Amino acid sequence: MARKRRESDWLERRNERALARFSAALPESFPTPVLHHALSRAWTPELPSRAVESYWRAHPLRADRLARALAARSGAPAGWSWRCDEGESFRTPPAPYRDATFTRGPGHCCICGQPVFRFGWHRALATGEAPSRRTRWHGACVAAWKFWLAPSDQIRLLKRIQNRRCAVTGGRLWRDAEVDHRVPLFRVWREHRDTAWPELLAFWGVSNLQVVNRDAHVEKCAAEAGYRANSRQPPRPPRYTAERLILILRGE
Repeated sequence: MARKRRESDWLERRNERALARFSAALPESFPTPVLHHALSRAWTPELPSRAVESYWRAHPLRADRLARALAARSGAPAGWSWRCDEGESFRTPPAPYRDATFTRGPGHCCICGQPVFRFGWHRALATGEAPSRRTRWHGACVAAWKFWLAPSDQIRLLKRIQNRRCAVTGGRLWRDAEVDHRVPLFRVWREHRDTAWPELLAFWGVSNLQVVNRDAHVEKCAAEAGYRANSRQPPRPPRYTAERLILILRGE
């Protein structure tokens, strides 16, 4: 009991110091949702930039939607096409503005291509504010990129939005449930490669994710493996030609 009281006192003193530092660095214009989030945390962030990072880390689905909306505003650069160079994987979301050929330089996000403002925010916090040339990521795009690469980290959140029901069987989700892409990423690479960017990003977003029980996931993976194996094999020539079938029917 005494130990818990000491820890509580230490945290209270720590938050008082953090709040003083946060208040001193806080600009006149700051996103209200981020401010409310920062002041409601058990650990008060010490800087506005950390408050923005904490906000988007706590709202990955919101970050996913915003990052794709910002990418839609930019569109794909002229001459870009989705390809996987040596050492790259089709499982990594396509991001043309990460390529040195198409980057828009400092002050622009390397994921969506839109201007980045102070604290990694996606809009100007004050009238006439210029993009910040010190960063190349939006706070939302950082959270979205991590979500796209490792959606399993958000399994608890995805379970909740599915009402804890398996997306394949409709039954209750068990402890061994796993995150799965509805349209497998290998099929995205094979069949949707020419889809316009950033519509491609939707295949990594929440709309293409589902939580399924392990046994259902195993069956789905087996079916996908069979599909991949069959698609690699060249089509077999017909055993009989049309002319040969006619002769067989005539008894010749």
